[in-house]
Amino acid sequence: MMSMHRVLTTLGCALTAVVATAWSAALPSQPVRPAATTVRTTEPAATTVRTHDGPVRGATHDGYRTFEGIPYAAPPVGRLRWTPPRHPAPWSGVRDATRPAGACPQPAGEVPGGSTDEDCLHLNVTTPDGAGPARPRPVIVWLHGGGFTTGAGSSYDAHRLATRGDVVVVTVNYRLGALGFLAHRGLPGSGTFGLADQQAALRWVRAEIGAFGGDAHNVTLAGESAGGYSVCAQLASPAAAGLFDRAIIQSGPCTGRSDRPFAPSSVPLSTARAAGADLATKVGCGSTREVMACLRRVHVSRLLAHQGIDQQPSYATPLLPGDPAAAIAAGRFPRVPVLLGNNHDEGNGWAAGIVQAGHPVTPDTWPGVVASFFPAPGRTKAIVREYPVHRTDGGPVFGAVIGDANFACPTARTEDLLASQVPVWRYEFADEHAPPLTPGTPPFPPGAPHASELPYLFDLGGRPRHLTAAQHRLANTMIDYWARFARTADPNGPSSPHWPRQTVLSLAPDHIVPTRTTRARHHCAFWNALG
Repeated sequence: MMSMHRVLTTLGCALTAVVATAWSAALPSQPVRPAATTVRTTEPAATTVRTHDGPVRGATHDGYRTFEGIPYAAPPVGRLRWTPPRHPAPWSGVRDATRPAGACPQPAGEVPGGSTDEDCLHLNVTTPDGAGPARPRPVIVWLHGGGFTTGAGSSYDAHRLATRGDVVVVTVNYRLGALGFLAHRGLPGSGTFGLADQQAALRWVRAEIGAFGGDAHNVTLAGESAGGYSVCAQLASPAAAGLFDRAIIQSGPCTGRSDRPFAPSSVPLSTARAAGADLATKVGCGSTREVMACLRRVHVSRLLAHQGIDQQPSYATPLLPGDPAAAIAAGRFPRVPVLLGNNHDEGNGWAAGIVQAGHPVTPDTWPGVVASFFPAPGRTKAIVREYPVHRTDGGPVFGAVIGDANFACPTARTEDLLASQVPVWRYEFADEHAPPLTPGTPPFPPGAPHASELPYLFDLGGRPRHLTAAQHRLANTMIDYWARFARTADPNGPSSPHWPRQTVLSLAPDHIVPTRTTRARHHCAFWNALG
């Protein structure tokens, strides 16, 4: 059984990143960085925007403008590797911001060929065209998912959200993997460098977004999966207080648990330090007198090859003093309105991947699979009894267990804790025919799995989305909800079905309805009792 445990747990951790970033982004594996050089331009003045660090020249499109690859922090290279983000150096002339900069270092996946480019702390701005309304537009800052090991802000084409919603959208790169979350005794910022990057991006938005037509006093921090959990962490971080005014959390519940390998979470600093010591040993720095100096000389590709696959932020740190779940439960978070939710079939992508990897879920194997993911004594029999597997339904039952335990019920718990302090609107994305994010034929219908709501808000990986007419209507309604929430802290409006608080809004094509049955459907009373 230990062999099965190792195999399934490894698959679960790996798929946490893969499922959330399964599309291929239209990025070169080693992008050429735009140079900060002076250029002569005949574009309208609105194409060039002046920031405090220097002017940037963006690109015009049909109804919107984009400004890509804008540095919000100095390159974290050399002596600055594993240091808190520092202000970028100003530039002279006009900086070319017509194409994305490099993704932060990561293995191959969302970014073809991966990336080893540590000079990656850039963001992208998408803003509706024209001089703009009499008042500045609301701002949505998007934090990408990818299990804290993969992803890039430039994978999310936000022009539909910006134009239909009449909002300014900022997508952000932040340090990932060991480069973002390494912890070591005596290293300031241990375990939270990626979260510190996100805060630096938010400070940039407060200072600069007005030049792009955005309202620096109306900023919504949003994210999905690891990005959603990052929003939770920022809610719990005293250093982020005052940096955003609303929060959107998609499939990243604040009450997730680090002992379950699917949902993003955080770990105690002591756990992260042990992982950091293990990495130092693997790359040949463990026995040196100056471990950090040695680690800063190791090539990034070697760090990527030896880092763990389950990188997570650390708490019991200056930036994140406590477990975000505990902070939320204790009411220690800013009083900002929250929109949050999950997908109906969050776990099906992981279950399908594990089944396709040669681990079928049958009545005979089911107890062993459950024991691998929920090893605490007494849990296996209870889960098998609550979720019986019959001859042909093993994969979907496994997916239901993953989704209910890691997403649906923790999201419900997060709603309860937040709603006692702030206005909360909760949704469940339920399009069972959502466009697949992975190629090939799954072993069973995936329904609405993890990340399947993203094509309704963004064009992913530089590719246009392919939706039916009914799905387009759902996408437009979702954008309307998200944008109105960013504008007024209330998603409701005259053109959309009413979204009442204290209920869950089920989002499906031509079937957007409030429901009070989600907790029962996802067995939340069982999971709450199981602990």
